[in-house]
Amino acid sequence: MAILIDEKTKVIIQGITGREAVTFTRGMLDYGTKVVAGVTPDKEGQKIYGVPVYNCVKTALKNHKANTSIVSVPPRFAKDATFEAIDAGIKLINVFTERIPRADVIEMIAFAKQREARIVGPNSLGMISPGKIKLGSIGGPVDECNKAFTPGNVAVLSRSGGMLVETCSQLSLNGIGQSIAINIGGDPIIGSTFYELLPLLEKDLQTKVIVLFCEPGTVQEEITAKFVKEASYTKPIVVFIAGSFVDNMQGMRFGHAAVIVHGEMGSTKVKARIMREAGIRVVDYHSQIVTEVRKILKEIS
Repeated sequence: MAILIDEKTKVIIQGITGREAVTFTRGMLDYGTKVVAGVTPDKEGQKIYGVPVYNCVKTALKNHKANTSIVSVPPRFAKDATFEAIDAGIKLINVFTERIPRADVIEMIAFAKQREARIVGPNSLGMISPGKIKLGSIGGPVDECNKAFTPGNVAVLSRSGGMLVETCSQLSLNGIGQSIAINIGGDPIIGSTFYELLPLLEKDLQTKVIVLFCEPGTVQEEITAKFVKEASYTKPIVVFIAGSFVDNMQGMRFGHAAVIVHGEMGSTKVKARIMREAGIRVVDYHSQIVTEVRKILKEIS
């Protein structure tokens, strides 16, 4: 089975009456995700595509069993919404919202760890276990989703939501399916990093190969390499690091808030070197991911 989510996962959506949440709620329901309730203050009694809306998480959980929440609220309310979900006993929170103040994110992550809950994001479009369940807007409408994501044994983790879809689409076009695909989020501080998710994938019997789509900025990839080396990680990992041009443009932010390079810190060149030294297979071009994954699957079959 895939990590974090499966066909038994039951979901509530905080901020379900918002424009983006209404759209991805439809997509999740069409995919077969069990969306049991929504939460928007002062909107109790409404329904979104048949999903009942409540004023608070506590009331929603009195009426429906759920273990997962998607937070899609304005940035200034995101911390309170996340705290509310964790306080109510939700163990997995996918934070869709972006531009949350960093101090709030730090508090959110600390509170989640204190309560043994897990945050994915902020600024995460979601995750999907193909053929079973999807969270958030990842992959778009169900027809497009089914083209990009197919069931299989390759786990794909990406800092970019768009490139998560593109990476899985290229794998699927070449007959390579996925066990799980997760957009971990593009912000500098996130709840579940590559190196925090790798131990879960190590134990997952369905996952045979792991693909990481990386970006410049932060030292997440460097810490991941250190973890892989020190833990004697057994599953093969293929990495592509986008945005090498950023290495020559110091202090300038590109795309995600975390994509910013200071000297060698966060540069793609350093990330690639350190990851290779840890035994991780780093490819120079995105198109080489499929070739490398196919080679590994052949080696281990």
